[in-house]
Amino acid sequence: MGMSFTHRIRIEAHAVWLAVRDPRTPLLARLVGLLVAAYALSPIDLIPDFIPVLGLVDDAILIPAGIWLFEKLVPAGLMAEHRATAAAAAERPVSKWGIAIVIALWALIAFVVYEFLMLGYD
Repeated sequence: MGMSFTHRIRIEAHAVWLAVRDPRTPLLARLVGLLVAAYALSPIDLIPDFIPVLGLVDDAILIPAGIWLFEKLVPAGLMAEHRATAAAAAERPVSKWGIAIVIALWALIAFVVYEFLMLGYD
């Protein structure tokens, strides 16, 4: 029986996290990978899952796209090596940076919306 899409994404994100910490991973790939892993492993989403359709967009499109980009930036075979390690790991890390990134993005969005709404009241 195959694993769920969500479980597969978690394994991929964990593999990215492992690869980010590998000295063989180039700097640009590390930066991209850090964002992807932090976001994917965060217990909160940029778009909450309870919002119909849009809530699933981040898991279904943003994370796989980030993983794809990361794979293009790392040496061949490196990702496969870390994927095997991630698949063998029973527990996944929870990303504190992911929480911080999502909260910061929500704060920025709230600020921009507030400023936009206040334009007419100056």
